[in-house]
Amino acid sequence: MQTRTLTLNNGMPLQFDHAPRETGLPTLVLIHGWTCRRSYWKPQVEHLNDRYPLLVPDLPGHGDSPAWQETPASIDGLADCLVELITHQVTGPAILLGHSMGGAVALKAAQQLGNVARGVILADTFVIDYGGLDAETQDTLYQTFADDFSGGMHWLIDNTSVEQTPESLRNRLKQEMAEADPAWALPLWKTLLAWQPDETFPAVRCPIRAINGKLVPMTARKRCKPFLNEVVMPRAGHFLQMEDPIGFNRLLDEALADLT
Repeated sequence: MQTRTLTLNNGMPLQFDHAPRETGLPTLVLIHGWTCRRSYWKPQVEHLNDRYPLLVPDLPGHGDSPAWQETPASIDGLADCLVELITHQVTGPAILLGHSMGGAVALKAAQQLGNVARGVILADTFVIDYGGLDAETQDTLYQTFADDFSGGMHWLIDNTSVEQTPESLRNRLKQEMAEADPAWALPLWKTLLAWQPDETFPAVRCPIRAINGKLVPMTARKRCKPFLNEVVMPRAGHFLQMEDPIGFNRLLDEALADLT
């Protein structure tokens, strides 16, 4: 893997890892979640690196990529950034794998990419019932972080973990995700809470797969069912790719075999 920087059309740098390989297979684009970073895909990069071309970005404001200074972060804005990166770096088809918020970004990007997008894989994107949140619930979830960002992050990790989630992983996530700057993280959180996936799903022309943990609410699963094929890791929480990388990678291999 090579660590590289792309200067976006808006002049901001975007950090990413790239492993271009002449395998004839689609490039896998691994997209992290809200306040996360590309290193959270480390078990998957190690598992896939000798087989697939890989593209693993830090989205703006995350990890090593600085936040936009003049434009508030949004799901649409991050998707535009991802499309620009893929268009610049990828020759041929791509499969987009998005964890949590990264799934929303992946779907919006796939909508723009058209035939370039061979498939989308959602990793526990709907642990919060996006598209099913009324205005009061959105306001409550937003205010939890606006009032106490670090405390809100601790609440989020505790409520999306399960018995299987290692305590060391919980503590790491609480520390690293709480380091995000609320100046960009809160506006992005607001747009994520208001995201309406029912408007996006029909516009995505490639197959969609979902690998979910046990915490995805039934309301979200029922609403998404017409648009995707789902498999469940019945003992995993929200950070399933880090909690149980062996189990997740096995299901990922099955999804990739189906899409390629």
